[in-house]
Amino acid sequence: MQTILLIEDNDVIREDTAEILEMSGYAVAQAADGKAGVALALAQPPDLVVCDVMMPVLDGYGVLHIFHKNPRLAGIPFIFLTAKTEREDFRRGMELGADDYLTKPFSGHELLSAVASRLGRYQYAAAPAGPEPDAGGASAVASVEALSAGRLLHRVGRKQEIYAEGDAPGYVYWLQSGRVKTRKLTESGKEFITGIYQAGDFFGCQALLEQTSYPDAAVAVDDSVLVHIPQSEFLQLLLHNAAVSEQFIRLLAGRVNAREQQLLGMAYHSLRRRVADTLLSLHAQAEAAGGWIQLPREDLASLVGTVTESLVRTLTEFRRDGLIEAGPAGIRVQQPEQLRNRHW
Repeated sequence: MQTILLIEDNDVIREDTAEILEMSGYAVAQAADGKAGVALALAQPPDLVVCDVMMPVLDGYGVLHIFHKNPRLAGIPFIFLTAKTEREDFRRGMELGADDYLTKPFSGHELLSAVASRLGRYQYAAAPAGPEPDAGGASAVASVEALSAGRLLHRVGRKQEIYAEGDAPGYVYWLQSGRVKTRKLTESGKEFITGIYQAGDFFGCQALLEQTSYPDAAVAVDDSVLVHIPQSEFLQLLLHNAAVSEQFIRLLAGRVNAREQQLLGMAYHSLRRRVADTLLSLHAQAEAAGGWIQLPREDLASLVGTVTESLVRTLTEFRRDGLIEAGPAGIRVQQPEQLRNRHW
């Protein structure tokens, strides 16, 4: 029987939560504050922890910090219970490495779903790696899909910041729907877009692997749905699955190359050439939208590395030459070969 350590200072919430867990077949150890919870964990490490954030004596952040520092407790799945919904509280938990959040009040279904998902992920990550006869294909795809399956979905509104430049990474992000941009701001406040991500993409990987802070910020371009994959599970999968490691190496290498080409283009290419290259890159991603590039003009200008007025003038020239179509639905490349091969 799997054991869950429940740390909650509110007697009613603690007893009701414990009853739900016990009715579902889990053994539950209860503590009314963080210090007592840590003592129980040291005496008998649990399979998972459900812990309130705001508590007397030792709060949830302190409990999680102790777990990560203790070799016997490090890696145990950790779910926060919190009535706080401010972005700063989520960010702090992410930086410390929490696996999940449940916001009070939560339903029994939400609780049991989160617990089952965390326990399943932990067992998956801890399982020894078996033979991988298809080291470049189906094994890697299945493993990566398993990372994002069954997790809580995090909805972010258009223009909402997901993480800030300089934040410590705690998660890899998988984009279920919508679009996200990564950006840097100059001292004068001018935006430079370093990447555009769409449904099915992972982002936030590089800083986590380098163990550095995020070099740029991530902001939702549209209303988007994200899955947060904890650092510990992501690294475990990379360590135990060579096919997945190879897949992410290719992914990151491709992004580094694209970033280098973007910077070289800004340094040496004409504005028309840069706009053409950017449109061709976005055109390859826009098939799901019927070929329409749906990006605000100011974002497109930031991606090219110019001001919006100069971008609009260049797009007008391209449209007049029959290279693109522009309208309420966005921009559609009509002559990709001419756009690619024309000498600007």
